[in-house]
Amino acid sequence: MLIYVINGPNLNMLGRREPEYYGAETLDGINKEIRAKAESLGIDAEFFQSNAEGEIINFIQNAQNAGCGGIILNPGAFTHYSYAIRDAVSAVTADVPVIEVHLSNLYRREEFRHKSVLAAVCTGQISGFGKYGYMMALEYFAAIKM
Repeated sequence: MLIYVINGPNLNMLGRREPEYYGAETLDGINKEIRAKAESLGIDAEFFQSNAEGEIINFIQNAQNAGCGGIILNPGAFTHYSYAIRDAVSAVTADVPVIEVHLSNLYRREEFRHKSVLAAVCTGQISGFGKYGYMMALEYFAAIKM
């Protein structure tokens, strides 16, 4: 099973950006752990990060054609206002389940972060468990693969 792991804006700055919320690890370091966990579950993980909304939309839309079995999506700040990413997720989610993941707990942060425009069209949302949220999403995909 192929799973896309998509990270949105500013996640390329992990390790330097607000460590009190996001920790000290880099995105590359987290991706290595995700890859190891995926391999242990018999899952192929393909990684993508972009600060550009349109590039993320293109990658989501490609999921069906690529035979992707699921998407783990950390949309970063696009969570709160990107109806374009929401529409892309909605267009694929019947065939490709999407789990929305956030390193920090959105609901313990600033009020504007409490709303996700994506949650209603995603299969589920995992928030506040740091890098382990990605691992939880992998476990879900491994379970539905059976």
